[in-house]
Amino acid sequence: MKSFVINQNDAGQRISKFVEKTVPALPNTLLYKYFRLKRIKLNKKRCQPQDRLNEGDLVELYINDEFFGEGQQELVFLKVPDKITVVYEDENILLVDKKPGLVVHEDDDNTADTLINRILHYLYNKGEYNPETENSFVPALCNRIDRNTGGIVIAAKNAQALRILNQKVKDRELTKLYLCLVHGVPHPKSATLKDYLLKDSDRNQVRVFHNQVPNSKTIITRYQTLKTNGKMSLLEVELKTGRTHQIRAHMAFYGHPLVGDTKYGTNAQNKGLGHAYQALYAYRLRFAFTTDSGILSYLNGKEFCVDHVDFADEI
Repeated sequence: MKSFVINQNDAGQRISKFVEKTVPALPNTLLYKYFRLKRIKLNKKRCQPQDRLNEGDLVELYINDEFFGEGQQELVFLKVPDKITVVYEDENILLVDKKPGLVVHEDDDNTADTLINRILHYLYNKGEYNPETENSFVPALCNRIDRNTGGIVIAAKNAQALRILNQKVKDRELTKLYLCLVHGVPHPKSATLKDYLLKDSDRNQVRVFHNQVPNSKTIITRYQTLKTNGKMSLLEVELKTGRTHQIRAHMAFYGHPLVGDTKYGTNAQNKGLGHAYQALYAYRLRFAFTTDSGILSYLNGKEFCVDHVDFADEI
């Protein structure tokens, strides 16, 4: 039997979710069977999977040791660099400027050097995260950007901040602005584009259509041309919807693929330009809360921006 005293980061979640995180090797079929057999108890009493946890509660798990994986935990994040570029940090959140080429989470190649692992290492060194003192919580990212895109990524340092920010992202109460360098000169200089996007998961690619097709989703992209040299243009883009590869595919659909993007542009267009990645950067973030934001209310109306985007100086 193992017992856990619920701390602030564990509170507020369903006990079933807590057990899933604490004993990840336990199959779901056994999880719910153990609730029925009273092998999972809350404050010494029988409980239901949907019961919510409060700080100070006692959870007792009469579960075989084999499911806990004793001694097998490896702090993988300590093997990667702790170097990150901090845009803003307080006791609840961390805004990081992710560089192009760094993946945010482990991918199919099981890459250990990820943004989240670097953040965990950084917080561990600061004494703000220690897996040995946490039952189920791990600092987590609230948004993600592609490996080859750079820009601001939000990390939550505690469970309450994570819940709030995940909901704010879902409700689109954060404004994210991007800089991108495109081929050609868009006409008009600014516009809001509305079309339909169809995702092909097998090819990790999307297609854009003027009219809705089966399984397609609406995409809305606002752009403004900041400057141009006649061959390339620097745009500021705001996503009104957040779909896979939306900016890259949408601008290419209108004849202006991103510089360095060979998936939606061509090798010939990019030859000799010296771009290893698509010229796309999530450079500005604004907190625009319209509903209750709890412990993060102080962030409402604040805006953060990365110091410099290299490709912005090319024209």
